[in-house]
Amino acid sequence: MKIKHSLSFLLLFGLAVTLAACGGMAPATPTPALEPPSIADVGIVVEGRLVPRETVELAFDTSGEVAEVLVKEGDLVQAGDVLARLGNREQLESSLANARLEMASARLESLNAEDALKQLDDSLPEDRTAALADLTAARDALRDAERLYRALETPASEADVNEAFASLILARDVLERVQKDYEPYERKPEDNVARAAALNRLADAQRNYDNALRRYNGMLGGSNDFDLSQGAAELEIAQARLQQAQEKVDLLADGPDPDQVALIQARIETAQSRIEAAQSAAAAAEAALDDLELKATIAGSVVTLDLIPGQRVNPGAAVVRLADFSQWFVETDNLTEIDVVKITPGQQATVTPDALPELEMAAAVERIGDLFEEKRGDITYTTRLVLTESDPRLRWGMTVVVSFK
Repeated sequence: MKIKHSLSFLLLFGLAVTLAACGGMAPATPTPALEPPSIADVGIVVEGRLVPRETVELAFDTSGEVAEVLVKEGDLVQAGDVLARLGNREQLESSLANARLEMASARLESLNAEDALKQLDDSLPEDRTAALADLTAARDALRDAERLYRALETPASEADVNEAFASLILARDVLERVQKDYEPYERKPEDNVARAAALNRLADAQRNYDNALRRYNGMLGGSNDFDLSQGAAELEIAQARLQQAQEKVDLLADGPDPDQVALIQARIETAQSRIEAAQSAAAAAEAALDDLELKATIAGSVVTLDLIPGQRVNPGAAVVRLADFSQWFVETDNLTEIDVVKITPGQQATVTPDALPELEMAAAVERIGDLFEEKRGDITYTTRLVLTESDPRLRWGMTVVVSFK
């Protein structure tokens, strides 16, 4: 080992100097012999090895057959570059496409439901107006039904006939106006709120006209049991419609219809569940596809490559090794417990490769390991130094001598 050679040389040198001094002087006046230089005089000298800045071994996370090898030994790669791919991607790509399609569909449904909920709020004033109109129409219909039923129960006077005829004319006029109001909405979608309100008013106007016509005809032609039962049924229906119209007005007084709100919120929740499920499926497919690619985790050179197309690989088995040669370091495990206390981070040193004895390079202590090892009967600590200069002839693993200043 170079340390032993250096120490032996120093001892021999000291002995030679002593003997030469003794030979040149008279025996009667001897002088003390020179002491050989100590380790403290020449500094601490240890052995080490050159290592790159960083190295990493890469393995696939899943098993499969190698489809592509995109690099070769010696290539420079960047972190994130794809080095190789496994086959059987089609099924996973199809699953990913289906998950993304389902996600898009669910998001569209969620947006539509949210828009419907917003429309409920936006159309609330119009719905309230329509509900009040329905309530007024229901009251008028009930009044007409009551009149019709009373007219059927008792013989009609001339005044009643005239009043019935006048009501018929007014009902016909209302029906004609409501029909004109409905025409702009006739071709609108069936779920259009304005169309539904206009159609509802048209139905009420038609019903009122029919009731007025039946009442007038009944007064002219007299009544029978069938007309009486029919009139009673119409009266009951008119009462029920009035109650429903009043309930709708009361319901809208506090906001949109709670039942419609609940249905739309259920649609939103269902769509959100679909989105989450699709996101999980897409993430799983993407992760599985990512596992089929071997990517560089550091920038560096491809040092070893154990991959060929068609090869079967197992998860966790190292197939590529990368090394970052942008900076050289020296690692030594020769510092004993006696010497390590004299070394501090940042301390300067000189590094000389065994293969290049004429080359001396400056280095500095980067870190000193905390964990000890027992080697050759000594307690030692691994120390890492960074070279502050380099040489193109340097190679990974070269043995070097480190002289600490």
